Amino acid sequence: MRPSNYYELTTVWQFDAPIEAVWAALVDAENWPRWWPGIEQVAVLDRGDADGVGARRCYTCRSLLPYRLRFVSRVTRVEPLQLLEGRVEGELEGRGCCRLTHSDGHVFVRYDWQVRTTRRWMNLLAPLAKPLFRWNHDKLMEAGGSGLARHLKADTDARTV
Repeated sequence: MRPSNYYELTTVWQFDAPIEAVWAALVDAENWPRWWPGIEQVAVLDRGDADGVGARRCYTCRSLLPYRLRFVSRVTRVEPLQLLEGRVEGELEGRGCCRLTHSDGHVFVRYDWQVRTTRRWMNLLAPLAKPLFRWNHDKLMEAGGSGLARHLKADTDARTV
């Protein structure tokens, strides 16, 4: 059995936009705060190699609940126009993967997270508040999908699984 502070989270976004434009926006994480409500700051710690592998960034996120999460992400794998994968540490620890596919003029972006929280108060509340924390994550991701659609001037559909 997984501990109460462990989360498996999936979000799918669909855009009517060129895959190259979606990819370019996703790999340009420093500019996410411009279009992604809830991503307050992205600080570059290391740029990584030419493909972005090894890049490290510190993220500060805030959604509808009155708290912030800060974590460092390190890119571990890049397949251009297809996949970004990384590890996170800090107030979230674990792994995240972003996959892009396209079909019939639509681009699908699937985010999968397997993470655990490390903040003591969150871990203490997790047995009761886990659904609320999931809801908060889902709202942050929905805002990201809508924000990226506006940024791309594209139609979108964002949903959590």
